[in-house]
Amino acid sequence: MKIIVRWLLLAAALLLVAHLYPGVSVASFTSALLAALVLGLFNTLVRPLLVLLTLPVTLLTLGLFLFVINALMFWAAASVLQGFNVNGFTAALVGSLLYSVCGLVIDAATERLFNRSTA
Repeated sequence: MKIIVRWLLLAAALLLVAHLYPGVSVASFTSALLAALVLGLFNTLVRPLLVLLTLPVTLLTLGLFLFVINALMFWAAASVLQGFNVNGFTAALVGSLLYSVCGLVIDAATERLFNRSTA
């Protein structure tokens, strides 16, 4: 249940990012659900490999290159899906930052909600 709630909230967060920043657009809630799923898959499967391959650059930039990797994941998800568009790398960077902040809030809220209900 927690995974489904988190997925729905992340899709809503994607709609919020599209509403707040004009460089990101999402056609519908269904598109947001698919985009949240693809972003989750990319971040689970592809991102660790990219982080490992770019480890020297990441260390050299004191971790700031991880923002670039997050933006690339965001941009890649938009390029694979219809109904989810990102207008360039800058929009992907800003969109991924906003989406990450929303994800942090959602993670904290779902942990608190589901830990309280089990206690």
